[in-house]
Amino acid sequence: MSVEVGQEAPDFTLKGASGDEFRLSDLRGHIRTILFFYPKDMTSG
Repeated sequence: MSVEVGQEAPDFTLKGASGDEFRLSDLRGHIRTILFFYPKDMTSG
């Protein structure tokens, strides 16, 4: 799946370090959110 600049991100759920779940849709309509993805540390990607 690809997302273009300015396009609304699809909803997803992640598990945080404390084990709590984070759902992107919980933030929609409340605050502006910027998603930043980067390759795994120490990789060429």
